[in-house]
This record gives sequence, C-alpha cells and structure tokens, in this order.
Amino acid sequence: MESLTIGIIGIIAFFVLLLIGVHIASALAIVGALGLIAILGWDKSIEFISLTAFFSVFRFELIALPLFIMAGVVAALGGLSRDIYVALSKWTTRFRAGLGMATIASCTLFGTVCGSALVTASVFAKVSSPQLRALGYPKGLAYGVVSAGGMIGMLIPPSILIVYYAILTEESVGKLLIAGISPGLLLTIIFWIGLWVKGRLNPDLFGAPSMTHPTWRERIATLPLLWPVTLVAVILVGGIISGVFDPNEAGALAVMVILLLTILRIRSIKGLIPSFKEAAAVTGMIFFIFIGGTLFSRFLTLSGITPVIIKWIIGLELSQLGMVIAMCVVYLIMGCFLDSISMLSITIPLIYPVIRTMKIDPIWFGMSVIMAIEIGLITPPFGLNIFAVKGIAERDVSLEDIFRGVLPFILMSLGVLILIIAFPTLSTILPNLMMK
Repeated sequence: MESLTIGIIGIIAFFVLLLIGVHIASALAIVGALGLIAILGWDKSIEFISLTAFFSVFRFELIALPLFIMAGVVAALGGLSRDIYVALSKWTTRFRAGLGMATIASCTLFGTVCGSALVTASVFAKVSSPQLRALGYPKGLAYGVVSAGGMIGMLIPPSILIVYYAILTEESVGKLLIAGISPGLLLTIIFWIGLWVKGRLNPDLFGAPSMTHPTWRERIATLPLLWPVTLVAVILVGGIISGVFDPNEAGALAVMVILLLTILRIRSIKGLIPSFKEAAAVTGMIFFIFIGGTLFSRFLTLSGITPVIIKWIIGLELSQLGMVIAMCVVYLIMGCFLDSISMLSITIPLIYPVIRTMKIDPIWFGMSVIMAIEIGLITPPFGLNIFAVKGIAERDVSLEDIFRGVLPFILMSLGVLILIIAFPTLSTILPNLMMK
C-alpha cells in the first residue's frame, strides 16, 4: 500500500476515533503510531516512535508550561482572585455596569498569573457571579461575563495556549508571550466599552443602582490588595520584555512568589497538596496530547499528506491576508466542537509548513488564530468555558442562559479578531521592541 493512501486512511481513522469518543491524545497517538508502523515497518518504527515520544516533551522550552499552570492553580487557592475583585470593584461602582467591568478587569489581572481560560472563568464564576446576581444582573449575563473574561487569561502572558503554539511551531516562546499583551488588553478595553454602552442604553439590565459610592480614601485603601499580582506581572512581563529573564526563569520566580504568599495566607504547606495534584494532572494531560500530536505530525509528513496539502493550498493562490482569514474561519468553526489544544494539535502539523512557505509573519498568524480559537471557548454548542462555568453556577442557571448572556461578548470578540487581522502591528509591536 502506498504511503499516501496510508496517510488518507489514517486521517479518516483519526476522525472516526474522535466521533466515537476517544480522547484526543489517545486518538493522535494511536493513529500516529500505527501509521508509522505501516509505513516504516515494525523494527524501524518502534525505535522511531520511542525516540519521538521522548524528545517531544524532553525540551527546555516546555519547562515554562508546568510552571505557568502551577502559578495559576496556587494563585486561585490563595484567594488572589478575590482580592483583585474586591479592589477593582471599589473603583468601578460609579458606572452603571461597574461590577461587570470590574469582573472583566479582574480576569485580566488574574490572567497575568494564570495562563488558563478555564481556570480564570471558573474562579470568577465563584467570586463575582453570585455578587452580580445579588445586585440584579440577569443570571445569563452574570455568568456570561466571567465566561468571556476567561478568554483574556489565555491571551496575556503567561498563556498556556501560546506556549503550546510556540512549541509546536518552534517559534520564540518569549516573543509570542509578549505578543499576546496588546490583543489581550484590546479585548479588555472592547469588553469594557461594550458593558459601558449597554449600561447607558439599558440601565435596568444591571440591577438597582448603588446608592453609595466608595470615597477616594476607601478606594486607595484597596490598592495594597493588588500588590501581589502587580509583583508577579512585573516579574513575568517586565522580566521577559527586558531580557532579564527567559520565560522559564520568569515562570519559576513567579511560582516561588505565589507559593510564599499563599503559604503565608493559608498558614499550611499541606493545604497546597491539592493544587500540586491538580497542576500535575493538567500538565500530564497536555504533555500526553503533545506526544500524540508529535507522532501524528511525523506520520503525516512521512506519508506524504503534508506536502500534498501544501501544494494544494499554494495552488489556491491566496494572499497572505486571505490565508490568515481562511484559517481563522476554520478555527472559528472547529471551536464549536473541539478544545483549544486539540485544535492546535490537529491543524498546526498540516498548516504551519504552508505558513512558512508563504512567508506569513508567524507572530501575526499566531495571535490571529489564537484569538479565533479563544472565541471557540464561548461559542455553542460545546464552548468549554461555558461548560466550566455551568458546573459552578446555581441550579437555576442553564446552558442556554449562559450562551444567551455571552452572545454580546462573542460579537465583540469577533470585532477584536478583525482588528488583529487588519492591523498586524497590534501583534508585532511589542515583540519587535524586544528584538531591538
């Protein structure tokens, strides 16, 4: 049987496995390994598979991944998210949608220590959504705000998804992390503006207006609550931009700071054990997907599928802009059915050689598709942020309620995606400053 035929059969088998419910990591690994055996033969493939699996995760750049995961999980345990929300809510009560705006800002700040959209959304579903409902926010909007806010945590550093993309594409982890700052802040600003406009046009939607407003003294008194997250943000972002730390060193130092602060707060080292277990479980899952994705990528290359796809796409004669738009549309559709890491694992081995051949800026492409992937986290029918938030919400809150509440944020996110695609400088300005 020809290698190309084996490759086509392998792709069909992969999607069949997904449809019958096999986990993405197992599906990638099974198809990749069996495909390599079919092409190379048993003797050659066993050594090739074992070495590929080992060296796919035995990489210096991957050290940052478990560090960022640990930082986010421990920060959530230590109550850092609640401090951020309490402080920022004092500064936004004068606005009609003030607590919603405080929630978005809190997700942004918490995102500087937590690189997971799911963790960010889940944490603030516990911290802020009950307070939003108590104030009079519709239940869908109260949980839609945190579902959308979680997206920001996967854009600004330390983003787990950006690190994963960087490893898959062999691009600079540091430059890609810094590139996420501008899109992340832009998304925050657009969400703020959207809530503010909605508060002006439909004030009754945000419950009864607050009869009292904090004084400037009370607002300033909350600023010490923000110093831990500010310190971590300076270490991570400032250290990487300035070149003082690489992403691994910045992640290690940030974890040390968060661990010390959390131990001082909970006064127990044993209390950290659940966080260690959760961080290890998440890291193991991601590494397993990475091993499977690498095997699948090697199989596609050896089968000849990847070169065929490259020739076919180049034959379409798309411009660089057209190619980026086309891929973003693909990711928006896939986001309705798959999680972020799975989408990258399936598509990057196929499409990234084309991106290199077409000489598309890898940072601009990366930020565009990551934004498109993030929108998938809040789109029906399988938006993972929505499901994570639903698992925490009160019993009277349905998936339909949350999807209805998050709809305006989907539209705003699409607007941000258009801006990122139309103006590549939004993604490349900070990484270019690093190079200088």
